[in-house]
Amino acid sequence: YILHEGLVGVIEDKLQETTYADIEKKKTITFSKATNSWLGITDKYWAATLIPDGKAKIDARFMASTTGNLKIYQTDYLGEQQTIAPGAAGAANTRLFAGAKEVAIVDAYEKQFNINKFDLLIDWGWFYFITKPLFWLIDWIFKFVGNFGIAILAVTVIVKLAFYPLANRSYLSMAKMKAVQPQMEEIKKRYADDTRRQQQEFMELYKREGVNPVAGCLPIMLQIPVFFALYKVIFVTIEMRHAPFFGWIRDLAAPDPTNLFNLFGLIPFDPTKIPLLGDFLHLGIWPILMGVSMFVQMKMNPEPTDPVQKQLFSWMPIIFTFMLGAFPAGLVIYWTWNNILSVAQQGLIMKKAGVKIELWDNLAGLFRKKAAT
Repeated sequence: YILHEGLVGVIEDKLQETTYADIEKKKTITFSKATNSWLGITDKYWAATLIPDGKAKIDARFMASTTGNLKIYQTDYLGEQQTIAPGAAGAANTRLFAGAKEVAIVDAYEKQFNINKFDLLIDWGWFYFITKPLFWLIDWIFKFVGNFGIAILAVTVIVKLAFYPLANRSYLSMAKMKAVQPQMEEIKKRYADDTRRQQQEFMELYKREGVNPVAGCLPIMLQIPVFFALYKVIFVTIEMRHAPFFGWIRDLAAPDPTNLFNLFGLIPFDPTKIPLLGDFLHLGIWPILMGVSMFVQMKMNPEPTDPVQKQLFSWMPIIFTFMLGAFPAGLVIYWTWNNILSVAQQGLIMKKAGVKIELWDNLAGLFRKKAAT
């Protein structure tokens, strides 16, 4: 779901991607009389591809076979038959690309030799229209600052500015939600034994005061496509491979190497190697910072009135902390920085709207509830 590795090509003007498992089942996939095509085999950072002349009609083939214990995967093509008259000459031109899938080189070959959609040799994913421009922007900033981590932080600020009008509307709605909280408490007391009537009164209140109760989800929903696009950029581009940030982050494409469960290196063992549980025990400093920043951001908002939603929102920072623990460090740094900017933005908007920022009250209330329990 994240990255294609296997047989690949643009044949009949369409991207063809076949995994090793699929070609083992099908044995052979053929394409007849295709023009303006190329085909080959790719993995995460490297590829080998055959590039026939764009005008030539070819019969292309993906295939898999077995010789003893050896599995063989192959892409090839057959050109049109040529009849060479006595004393005359004929030619068939083919290019071979074999090497690292550097974006600038792949794009340059596509343009120089007019190779049809050769940039799709790099798996940009479903969000191609976001992913590739995002890479260009990060790479352009990198040329000025010399650090891909700093470039990611700068792009985060640019994305926040781009989505500012929508996020501003969302945060204003949440500020209104905070303002009507006393009226909501009054409704809950008045109709304590009638949940259905409570919800009806809440909806009337929202309509009357111009409040959108799901507005808090909008900033998160807006950043999901950018989140996945950035994940693709960090995960698939060789330019990000072994790109350092600062301190202990030596590779933005790899997870944070520190781990809470061995006291950040004080205990000499790797908890991620524990059978069954190891995959859930990858929790470095940056994922923890991300979880804390997400928790603070959610405590800036009014708590949902529905108990199920309330529990879900309470557990969400913890779930995301563990989920992002094994993700590339560059992505976690982006998410953390984005949360910090969101908290600052929301705080300024709430202050401007004259709504009390009750972050500390909410945190204190959380501990008071625990003590009372």
